[in-house]
Amino acid sequence: MAGDRFDTLWEDKLKPWLQSVEGDRKKALRNFWTYSLLGVAMFIAALIALEVLNDDLGGLVLMALAPCAIVFIIGLTSLENVRKRVKAELNTQIAEVCGMSYSAKVYETPRFDVFRDLGMLPGHTRRTFEDSFSGTVRGCDFELYEAHLEQRRQSGKRSYYVTVFHGALIRVTFPRRVEGVTVITRDQGWFNGLTALGRSFGSQKLERIGLVDQRFERAFEVYGSDQVLARYMVTPDFMEKLLALETALKGKRIRAAFDENSGQGELLIAVETGDLFEAGSMFKPLADQGRVMYIVKEIQLVTEIIRVLVERGETELQR
Repeated sequence: MAGDRFDTLWEDKLKPWLQSVEGDRKKALRNFWTYSLLGVAMFIAALIALEVLNDDLGGLVLMALAPCAIVFIIGLTSLENVRKRVKAELNTQIAEVCGMSYSAKVYETPRFDVFRDLGMLPGHTRRTFEDSFSGTVRGCDFELYEAHLEQRRQSGKRSYYVTVFHGALIRVTFPRRVEGVTVITRDQGWFNGLTALGRSFGSQKLERIGLVDQRFERAFEVYGSDQVLARYMVTPDFMEKLLALETALKGKRIRAAFDENSGQGELLIAVETGDLFEAGSMFKPLADQGRVMYIVKEIQLVTEIIRVLVERGETELQR
């Protein structure tokens, strides 16, 4: 997003709107502290009563905690409602300026099965999705959504869930015909699933591909069905943007794939980040430009990846 467009958005829409919602935030915050203090007072009173009665504190303390927790949740709910409202408005407005649309709920999960089949996502037993961005950037179709994948574990008779992936899944189409598959991984450990399949995708065998630039040779591993195509697409400029995206999103183990999709160029990116596109703390004034800039930066980094792909395609067409 150009600086002048963002400044206009901030001054004309976001700042005035956040200032108008500030009263709601303060009211919700007062409710939060009131209910929190009430919950603490209830718990202390319950402990004193139990001590006077000389009852066993074990199970009774847990019983005393239940109503206190309910009171705390009531106080937190009003603050959470303001947070969701602010987050939805900020993301919607910023997405529109970037030529995208935003939805807090994810109704479709583009290419999720391909992410999984390429070994870019770990095995899991349940999954949830949120924060969907989509649109067209520089002529490229773009989709991003957050995924939270969990694996069910068993310990004796007790079962529980462990997070195995929490981050962003990105799909970008671009003006370059792609034949075959090229997969880039940050960590060989993430290729365990691929190795088990004989490093293949469908009927295509994926072979290890060496990179010309030694900096990225040490940082990444590349596998592909076409050596020439892989070296053409995996350029130093692209790899630098990929690393910058991982760093700026405070993510880890970024991985990407160029995949043929009816002959159309397609880039898939998965990066572990935790929650993205959040509105920031509700314990601070809302009209803070910093909380908005964080979201803008996250979106800009993805559009930079698109820029590299578009310019790469334009260069090829000129040859």
